[in-house]
Amino acid sequence: MGEQLGINPETLRNWVQQAEFDAGDRPGVTTDDAQRIAELKREVRELRRANAILKSASAFFAAELDRPSSR
Repeated sequence: MGEQLGINPETLRNWVQQAEFDAGDRPGVTTDDAQRIAELKREVRELRRANAILKSASAFFAAELDRPSSR
């Protein structure tokens, strides 16, 4: 069938399988769930990056506070 449509048979098989996941006819990750997981992974990466920046800033300012003032 895929060859008649000019579509790689493996691609067509994957589309059918995903449609079955989305319809609940087959166990697996739905398209909506996969998108949400990808969004959450991006958010986790951003939060980890922000956390690393805040830790560095915190260490910098803590070191500044520990230095004796030059008054």
